[in-house]
Amino acid sequence: MSDAKSEPSTSVLEAKTLQDAANVEIWDINGKKVRFGSIFEQQKTVVVFIRHFFCGQFVSQLTTVKKDALEAASTKIVLVGCGDWKLIENYKSETEFEGEIFANPDRKLYRALGMTIENLDGTPAGTQKRSYLKDGLFKVTVKSIWHGPLKKPQLIGKQGSLTQLGGDFVFGPGETCSYSSRMQHTEDHVEVSELMKVAGVAYP
Repeated sequence: MSDAKSEPSTSVLEAKTLQDAANVEIWDINGKKVRFGSIFEQQKTVVVFIRHFFCGQFVSQLTTVKKDALEAASTKIVLVGCGDWKLIENYKSETEFEGEIFANPDRKLYRALGMTIENLDGTPAGTQKRSYLKDGLFKVTVKSIWHGPLKKPQLIGKQGSLTQLGGDFVFGPGETCSYSSRMQHTEDHVEVSELMKVAGVAYP
């Protein structure tokens, strides 16, 4: 597993890095390839890179962002996971996330944006846990197993790497990035309130 060789958690993206990432193709819910940069070409977009398609605590809190608040800020939220695109529809159903979701199974986009850390570490001792972590590790594991392999065994092995860490970004409109944060451990998504603040979206 890789660890500390990723980009700093909140580094500013260089123009070349952003350009290369924008040209990476990812998969939509219908199995069609989409150029990543086209997602935020016309509109400011909060892009959340989840860990895998059996992980949904942070996304559950994202669903509390009001649609009218996003519209008022001319902003949308999209998700990118590292599993198979065929799991997207199931993930939308389980998390009740209404925005677009994309898949990047080869993780080329993750790496292009500096998300190269892989581990199963939780919140470090002595550090306050993020507010989206409502359930303990055991409960989260049980939920992940139920919503994934036990409920739909055909999904086994397609969820994406369990050790891949994600991140939270604000892109666009156009090839610009005004915010980036890369996870350092499995419970390290940015607080939704902070993410919406930097995106200019009213929350709660």
